[in-house]
Amino acid sequence: MDTSSIPGLELIQVADVVAREKSIDREEVMAAMEEAIQKAGRAKYGLDRDIRAMIDRKSGAITLERWIEVVEEVEDDETQMSLEDGAKQTPPLAAGEFWRQSLPPIEFGRIAAQTAKQVISQKVRDAERARQFEEYKDRVGEIVVGTVKRAESYSITVDLGRAEAVIRREEMIPRENLRQGDRVRAYIIDVREEPRGPQIFLSRA
Repeated sequence: MDTSSIPGLELIQVADVVAREKSIDREEVMAAMEEAIQKAGRAKYGLDRDIRAMIDRKSGAITLERWIEVVEEVEDDETQMSLEDGAKQTPPLAAGEFWRQSLPPIEFGRIAAQTAKQVISQKVRDAERARQFEEYKDRVGEIVVGTVKRAESYSITVDLGRAEAVIRREEMIPRENLRQGDRVRAYIIDVREEPRGPQIFLSRA
């Protein structure tokens, strides 16, 4: 997804398409786009600075800002300012409030666009994994039908349509020889939430 020259309204359209195709919430996609813009902003304006991006959910307009927090004791000049300096702002700022500096919009180049693609792809994967876990976590004991995607000596990977599941060798019917493309019926014996995504285990035994 090359976001290097996407105007506001088209940005919204892209978010809608991705959300629809991946069956995830549109807000997840918008947040991923904002994160990508923030990464590009930090690369341009300073990795140590608190750069934040906001996309208007209706117009698609992008706002890029540097945020500096008012604190009693400054430990980081890039992200903090003293109470004295905060009091000089208009309007005056108290501890815990932020001074916000508007930054020029970024012209996405090839690297920034690639960063956006990576962030959005990761967010989409995370959202899909969360959806899969929510969909299957309470279905232990339920019979499902799927297609063998991959057959190995120690396990079978089954495509359930919206998720993948595994039948371990000890959960197969003795001497059964399943092959790629075979339709199988099995029941869910366990659903685990793991870093690489939900693991769904089936049994035919």
